[in-house]
Formats: sequence, structure tokens, C-alpha cells
Amino acid sequence: MRKLLSLIALAWLLLAAPAFAVDGTALLQQLDRKLEPESYEMVRKLVNIEPDGSRKEFVLYSVKKGKDKIAALFLDPASERDRATLRLGENMWLYIPNVGKPLRITSLQSVTGGIFNNADILALEFSVEYTVEKVVEEATSYTLSLKARTGDVAYDRLTMRVDRKTTLPLSIEAYAASGLLIKTLTYKDIKDFGGGIRRPATLETESPLHKGYKSLMLYGSIKARKVADEVFTLEYLPRLKELR
Repeated sequence: MRKLLSLIALAWLLLAAPAFAVDGTALLQQLDRKLEPESYEMVRKLVNIEPDGSRKEFVLYSVKKGKDKIAALFLDPASERDRATLRLGENMWLYIPNVGKPLRITSLQSVTGGIFNNADILALEFSVEYTVEKVVEEATSYTLSLKARTGDVAYDRLTMRVDRKTTLPLSIEAYAASGLLIKTLTYKDIKDFGGGIRRPATLETESPLHKGYKSLMLYGSIKARKVADEVFTLEYLPRLKELR
């Protein structure tokens, strides 16, 4: 009887003990690594779809190093070929052949038009730009409330749903500091890219500010690659095509 009472008491203690809270920062860092290596090369297509169904497509080759350096080269269409962009932290530039020095651009502008802005196209890791304020655990997912680390980040807050099984994002709602919903991003089509990278191959975005418009980001290849620091300089932008 005494043994039975001890077991019952232990069971009550276990039931009464608080559950361990999810480490939101570690979860977000794990998600970053699932989406892409810390340094990589990538080819993707951006598709802008207008209300009448017409489409405009761009193919970009990108390289990234560490947490705050990323460059992208336009491969198609022919009218955009050899244009290049560079992001160092929150600073961004656009290089246009036959135009003088690279031009400064901002995170909320878009070098491709459509709903994806420059911050989406030249995205840094989520854990670099955002802190996790809250994690809500659900049966099959987590909901993360993220706050921008600085006022330079394109979106003040994100509400991110993450699949519990894969630790990959399902959707993101992006908000301005005023609380206005700017856009919704949806991740689809899990694909094995090799090298241990298994992630969504499609990112779709829509915005209540641009009703009837839609933009897609279709990932063709992603793989780890070491890239020299000189690649991420304004002087190297005209030579970015040499990396391919």
C-alpha cells in the first residue's frame, strides 16, 4: 500500500510540474539552417502574376556568406541580364551595366517589381533580423511572434507558423509598426535539394495592399559554397557572373 501511495504521489507531482517552454531562439536558428546553409549558392525564379493573368519572370543566381552578406545576379530576361544586387547588413545596392557606380536601393523597393521587395529577394536569416517574443505550441505546429531587432528591418513584426515535425515554416504574416498587415507568405512543395537540404521549393506571397496580384519564388537549386569576401564588394558587382 505504501508503495502504491508513493507512486500516486509521484504521478501527481509529474502532472503538476510545469512543461518545459520551447526555446524560441533555438527553434528559429534551427529553422534558418533547415532553409539554407550559412554560406551558399542558389538559382531561383521570381514570377509576378497580375490580375489579368499576365506573368513576368526573372531568373536570379545568388551567393551568400555568413549572416549579413548576399549578392544576386540576373540571368533572365535578356533585358535584365548581368544586373546585380548586393546586400551588406541593411545596406543594398543595384548595379546596372553601362551605368556609372552602383545605385543605392532600399529594403521596401523591388528590383523585380511585384510583391516581393528587396528585403525578400536579398533576405538575411530570420534569427539575425528578429527576436522571438512568444511561442505558442499547437498540435502540429508552433506559432512564433517575432519582433524586428532594429527599425531598419523591412517588417516590424512577423507571425510565423512552423511545422513541428520538420521545423520548416508554413506561413508568415508580415506587419508594419502600425499593425497593418503588409503581406502573407506561404511555403509549399517540400523538395530534397541534396547535401542535407530538404525545404520548401515554392514561396508564394499576396498582399491586401495589392489585391489580385501574386508573386512566386521558385527555388531551382541550393547548395553550400564557400565564397571569398571580395565577392561582396561594390567593385566586384560587374564581375559577379564569373562565379557561375
